[in-house]
Amino acid sequence: MKLFRNHGPRARGLKAVLTAGVVATAATAAFAPSAMAAAPTGNFADFKYCPYNQAGTDYCFYSETLSGSFKLGNANVPINKKIVLQGGFGTGPNGEATWKGAVGAPALSPTKLTVPGGLTGLFDPQPGWNGILTELLEAAINAANGVTATAELVGPVGFDSGAFLERTGTGLQLPLRIKLDNPFLGDSCYIGSASSPVLLKLTTGTTAPPAPNTPISGDPGSVTLPDNGDQVIQFGGYTLVDNSFSVPRASGCGPLLFRPLINAAVNLKEGFPSAAGKNTAILKGNAKIAFPGDIAASVR
Repeated sequence: MKLFRNHGPRARGLKAVLTAGVVATAATAAFAPSAMAAAPTGNFADFKYCPYNQAGTDYCFYSETLSGSFKLGNANVPINKKIVLQGGFGTGPNGEATWKGAVGAPALSPTKLTVPGGLTGLFDPQPGWNGILTELLEAAINAANGVTATAELVGPVGFDSGAFLERTGTGLQLPLRIKLDNPFLGDSCYIGSASSPVLLKLTTGTTAPPAPNTPISGDPGSVTLPDNGDQVIQFGGYTLVDNSFSVPRASGCGPLLFRPLINAAVNLKEGFPSAAGKNTAILKGNAKIAFPGDIAASVR
């Protein structure tokens, strides 16, 4: 996924700023210490987990999703907690931005979102369930009915600032699996996997989903370029959307002996697998970009 494409003066202007920053700071980044006890300060504090002191890092990326929602099949999960995405990007052999991840912290924060309805909303007991399984479920509901959903990266992040700014194409790409947590569900209950992810191709533009979904639009928000010594580029109040992705089956849910029955119940109730045109992701928040040399210079 390319960092820049020629989509107009705003994209070209940002490209010029970023390119100049990369050239000006490359030498500083190359000689930055490999390990630092101190951390970036001031406007650069959020970039402390970016691999800014690694060769090949062109720029650092940090975003906070603050609100929005996921609709996966029949499940609707509101985003009411901060989700952080952080890391760095280098340049691939064809000029594309290549993901370098974060160092010392998860690239995607393990933010647990509450699944409305808990276990009782996630699935219903099905015909064929024996007495032991029904008793286990009832005990689990009485003890801890709540279920959380946590998005986990299962592949490289893609970012295209030209698409982001000009509201066309994929601005941010996220390959995810969704972990469902509850004592009854165990530690291996996931929607999606590394080989079959929930692949979000988020845009600030307008989607063109298959039916029954209809087009929805995002917004790049405001863009603040470096000024008065502040070398951080900020994207404030963005809205990223995708309602053209599919969702695979849930798997690995519940006690091993009863897992096939519980997986089937979850998938039946939530409508998994869910074809493209039946799912929606809306992410609202802020993002920022900075260059390795500037970040290193702020370390105290």
